[in-house]
Amino acid sequence: MTFELPTLNYPKNALAPVMSEETLDLHHGKHHQTYITNLNNFVKDTDLSGLSLEEIISKTAADTSKAGIFNNAGQHWNHILFWNCMKPKGGGAMPPELEKRIISDFGSVDQFKQDFIQAGTTQFGSGWAWLAINNGKLVVTKTANASNPLVDNMKPIFGCDVWEHSYYVDYRNRRPDYLKAFVNDLANWEFVASQLD
Repeated sequence: MTFELPTLNYPKNALAPVMSEETLDLHHGKHHQTYITNLNNFVKDTDLSGLSLEEIISKTAADTSKAGIFNNAGQHWNHILFWNCMKPKGGGAMPPELEKRIISDFGSVDQFKQDFIQAGTTQFGSGWAWLAINNGKLVVTKTANASNPLVDNMKPIFGCDVWEHSYYVDYRNRRPDYLKAFVNDLANWEFVASQLD
């Protein structure tokens, strides 16, 4: 199986000014493509070459000798979700089924947003903030570098990249502002709702 860069569901200028065309061009066209190129090179002619992305992540997560494979596979998976978690003129009201689950598990939509922004803000160095399903319950978590909740048997349904390349062009060092904009102005809640169990 050869992995390929997914096509975005929106033009590269469609998220501006919240996320600029320059950021998307660098992030999608350069960073994400590099992870895919590296992953294809790593798994070529190995016993991993016919596996799905999720299977590769599962088989390499705990194997330090395969860290390069895991990092690039994880980043490819993470970014596929990330691009789907955004849309032009995003944010706003959540679909009723998602809002109901959020309120049930966090107390309120505002509390969920605060928890999510806090997770991303406090992730030291590069990493991700997540909304995931853990044994039927929605939880906010964070991971370092290329990792994601799949490695802990959770199902990620909403993720924000907090590596500097995802926000530095538009927000410089203001990661909290980027996270607030991601949740309030970019989030594709319909997609997130579609990922519920």
